[in-house]
Amino acid sequence: MLRRTFLKTALKATAVAAAGTGALAALSRETVLAAPGAAPGTAATPSVSFPSDFLWGVSTSSYQIEGAVAEDGRGPSVWDTYSHSFGRIANGDTGDVACDHYHRYAEDVDLMARAGMKAYRFSIAWPRVMPQGTGAVNAKGLDFYDRLTDSLLAKGIQPWPCLFHWDLPQALQDRGGWTNRDIAGWFTDYALAVTAKLGDRAKNWVMLNEPSVVAIFGHGTGGHAPGLTGRETCLKAIHHQNLAQGTALAALRKAGGRNWQLGTVLSLQPSWPVGGLDSNYPASLMWDAVWNRSCLDPLFKGRFPELLEAEFSRIAKPDDLTRIMQPVDFLGVNYYSRMHQQPDPQGLFGTGYGSAPEGTRKTGMEWPVEPDGLSEILAELQEKYGNPPVYVTENGADYPDTVGPNGRVEDRDRIAYLRDHLLAAAKSIDEGCNLKGYMAWTLLDNFEWSEGYRRHFGLVQVDRKTLARTPKASYDWYASVIRNNAVPLA
Repeated sequence: MLRRTFLKTALKATAVAAAGTGALAALSRETVLAAPGAAPGTAATPSVSFPSDFLWGVSTSSYQIEGAVAEDGRGPSVWDTYSHSFGRIANGDTGDVACDHYHRYAEDVDLMARAGMKAYRFSIAWPRVMPQGTGAVNAKGLDFYDRLTDSLLAKGIQPWPCLFHWDLPQALQDRGGWTNRDIAGWFTDYALAVTAKLGDRAKNWVMLNEPSVVAIFGHGTGGHAPGLTGRETCLKAIHHQNLAQGTALAALRKAGGRNWQLGTVLSLQPSWPVGGLDSNYPASLMWDAVWNRSCLDPLFKGRFPELLEAEFSRIAKPDDLTRIMQPVDFLGVNYYSRMHQQPDPQGLFGTGYGSAPEGTRKTGMEWPVEPDGLSEILAELQEKYGNPPVYVTENGADYPDTVGPNGRVEDRDRIAYLRDHLLAAAKSIDEGCNLKGYMAWTLLDNFEWSEGYRRHFGLVQVDRKTLARTPKASYDWYASVIRNNAVPLA
């Protein structure tokens, strides 16, 4: 993304007492507030406020939390196949049970409501709705999402269904999956079936989750389902996801008119040259083209990224870019950290990951903690992609959770991660970025893909034996942020 340096500006702490009430008012959006409800004359933690209509929520995905993989007519997905293949997943874990959200969804909705969350981005399992990927709809499978939608609305939580979060029906993979361009029609038929059932109540629809990640790890390096490898296979998977997205957007726009807000979710992470070295700069540009631009540019600009144009043009048909470049009402951004790149002859695109600058904090997965990278992404969207309405739809961190004496996980590192990224988000709003909401990743400790259950991103701990839910310190902290519509500086 942009190669400039974002300077951290100091926020001034200013508290103004309203006469006779003890309430505290802000002079401006940039003013740092004392906590609402503080008694007159008492010290309070300074915090940064958000716009009054800012949307707070959380995100999950179907295969990572639902379980019930063989119940009520659900068909197998590529992740069922992949996770049951020896040696693919840490500790031999699978998503067979996951968090049992399929049976415990009411408890999980209550957890969201208790925290004051107003939006829940969940994904719909394509093989639960259409076990063969096409054809007849499995009514029992779709009924689950019907019940979930009603439960959310009853608690004042907006449902944000995502139509695809990686669990492709195995039956479609057997027909080529994302390497077969016919999937654009299969996906659109599925999208129309789901929205016909839920669209009278669910108004915000996400097409795909992180198509470049699906392509890179699932069809390029083989580290995710379906475990395919190769540069051309990767690019086909990117292009056909873009094509399916555009085809579905057009069909849903026609079916729902302006009743629905339609968008998609991309993983956007700035690609930087390791050490800032000129010799690493071409590698960072190439990886930026693969990870970021291969989905952004066709959607918003109707063109392929320059570095990959020749390869994509060999895959695409003449009118594909017209079909892909559809208007969206919002863009979801998943952000975790920058990607520090350097040349690697063995890499899928001649690049490889290197080290972040010395002294950079790391998460439990060794991902760099770089909150200003989120500001960088938002500024890029503002300056080069028309400043679309944006929601941060994933942002969170894995840390080795420590249980305190009271039995609760005291995850101070996660709180610091969330706080720093939310402060970066507030700064971007002040600079004119069209950021409308934030959905933390994630509600529950879940099946973390190839890492199994050994990674913990959740605001809520899940006991792997009993599946009991226990809110962590970060859950209470996030609930306080939502309640006050403000992020404390410490």
